[in-house]
Amino acid sequence: MGSPSRMTRIFYKLWRRGLLLVCLLLATPAWSADILLTAAEDSPGVQAFTQALAAQRPEDRVTFTPLQDLPPPSRLPATTRLILLDLPALDWRLQETQGPPTLVLRISRLQAHQHTGALQHPRISLLWSDPPLDRQLRLIAAVLPQAHRIGVLYGTDSEFLLRELRQYAASIGLEIVPQRWDNINDSRALQTLFRNSDVLLGLDDPQLYNPKTAKNLLLSSYAQQLPLVGPNAGFVRAGSLASTYSDQNDWLAVLDRLLDRPPANWPRSLYPDHFKVVGNPQVARSLGIEQVDETDVAARLAEGEKRP
Repeated sequence: MGSPSRMTRIFYKLWRRGLLLVCLLLATPAWSADILLTAAEDSPGVQAFTQALAAQRPEDRVTFTPLQDLPPPSRLPATTRLILLDLPALDWRLQETQGPPTLVLRISRLQAHQHTGALQHPRISLLWSDPPLDRQLRLIAAVLPQAHRIGVLYGTDSEFLLRELRQYAASIGLEIVPQRWDNINDSRALQTLFRNSDVLLGLDDPQLYNPKTAKNLLLSSYAQQLPLVGPNAGFVRAGSLASTYSDQNDWLAVLDRLLDRPPANWPRSLYPDHFKVVGNPQVARSLGIEQVDETDVAARLAEGEKRP
């Protein structure tokens, strides 16, 4: 049998190892979440997003199930964190108030306005896909400081955004010049707006900004030497001057932060605080405008949002 001092050292080593194990257990999350993503259709993009989220949250169980394979929302486990990736999935979720806490991705303000109950549903949080109106206005102020009259085409679906837009514009010394455009085949509304504006701000309204209207809008913009800002990154590639946008990495950062919180603390709706700026150098040259420094402008806009 070993000496008492040797036994004491052995006991002390075992005690230290036990203490270390306890510390490691306390430092490791004591729970993992079941995160379920769903959409009406599977696609490579959906799978890539699911895999990226799973890689970001290895302690959780992240899975994708097509909408058609899911039971009614109320029959899903209440502990599940549900993430919806398209509008059919939102319609399915809106059928019942019961069911797991739900995050809705890839939805615009206009789409939510058209889906009655989305904003009032007690277990739904909406993560907006369209650029924030105030951020787009501050983008205009940053890249076109001489522009004060902001022309805005709107339709029946997007008219509800005008009041908010006017409030944001007034707070930074800009004026909104609204123009209703009910008939996209009639350019007179465009010409009227161009005559009274310094720049055109595109709302994310697919009735007004779509592949069918893009050529007319952009050619008219060039002809009048009037820049178009927005409505989204895709339109910048087509020929508008610039826009703010959030990419997949930005959305993953938002989700990571929200999924670390109890669902009771999820906001009813929010825009991602991570974003980027995209500009079209060719359009800037054709309009005689200085090329947008995407990184610098994005940093300045982000800094402005941090200030109270």
